[in-house]
Amino acid sequence: MKMKEWMACLLLAVLATACIQEEALNTEADIESVELPGDVLVRYVQLDAINNETEGKVYPIVLYVKKDTDVSKLAPELTLTPGATVVPESGTVLDFNTPQTYIVTSEDGQWQRKYRLEVTNTGFTCSNYNFENVRLGGDGKYHIFYETDQMGVETMSWASGNPGYALTDYTIKDPEKFPTYQSAEGKDGTKCLKLVTLKTGSLGSSVNMPIAAGNLFNGEFNLGSALTNALKATKFGTQFDYIPTTLRGYYKFKAGETFYELDKNAEDKLKPVPDRKDIFDIYAVFYESTTECPVLDGTNILAEDNEQIVSVARIENAKETDEWTEFILPFRMRDGKTVDPVKLEEGKYNLTIVFASSIRGNYFEGAPGSTLYIDEVALDYEE
Repeated sequence: MKMKEWMACLLLAVLATACIQEEALNTEADIESVELPGDVLVRYVQLDAINNETEGKVYPIVLYVKKDTDVSKLAPELTLTPGATVVPESGTVLDFNTPQTYIVTSEDGQWQRKYRLEVTNTGFTCSNYNFENVRLGGDGKYHIFYETDQMGVETMSWASGNPGYALTDYTIKDPEKFPTYQSAEGKDGTKCLKLVTLKTGSLGSSVNMPIAAGNLFNGEFNLGSALTNALKATKFGTQFDYIPTTLRGYYKFKAGETFYELDKNAEDKLKPVPDRKDIFDIYAVFYESTTECPVLDGTNILAEDNEQIVSVARIENAKETDEWTEFILPFRMRDGKTVDPVKLEEGKYNLTIVFASSIRGNYFEGAPGSTLYIDEVALDYEE
């Protein structure tokens, strides 16, 4: 090869090498999916991050497993973002009688995420709800309701929109200033649930959410979506291994003075409707949990065309009353629906119970001051 040709080849090689740059390492530190060895996993649900006072930001993941699964020796197999590592390692056998913490580190080593994996083989473990137990959430600002068994052990907790309402005014620290709280005005001199429809102030109006109805439901409230897509923020339902037949209990209700519709063109986003009366809502929905849609939300929980819904119990004769009034709501099967006993055994059905002080509260409409009391609720079901 002539000297000129050799020099040209060398120059081309140098230029080609200079154009090749090392690919940047991945900065993501995510758990993308979770599996369990054996046929035990029903589904898993990843929730939005929560801020823990002692541990900082934690990302919860709930694994729903079949009944009779031995949770003391489970080895979750984790799929991570490319290049990421996790401690403890994927496939490590752990005792999930208590939640376990996993630390994921990105490929570039600069980012970490802390995940909390919790395992449960049931959603409902009690069927009588008297609303006697609350603890404080949001740094002591609002009430979180929970239920206990005869030994005083917590069996389930309720969700509400209180965390979202807290975003509208950081100065509120009194639980009784929130839409959902415990009252001492129970049916027989005991505690009860009290739900009140409130205005959300300038911040709520600025995001077209001028009204907040008091609510309580089984499921999760996704705080990350509260101000951007409130209907998606309510995740309704937990696993239920029986066939519900009736929801019953007692209520009192007083409607607020003025009903408001949402008006995005108004300064406060409220349009008064003087001739319209507010009313409350009580309902329960039994539905199939699928891989594509494991949990229903505010956009589809009562949709007539939702094929996942099996049966619904809903109050039809709601009225204002100063006296404790009994409600008995039978679960009515949707047309053509049956309960698959195999899926029921595998834990593939969910149930939610919902109480709201304004029936249109999920659309940010209602009468401020509408007040609903609930007490002595019971859920009847078949084995």
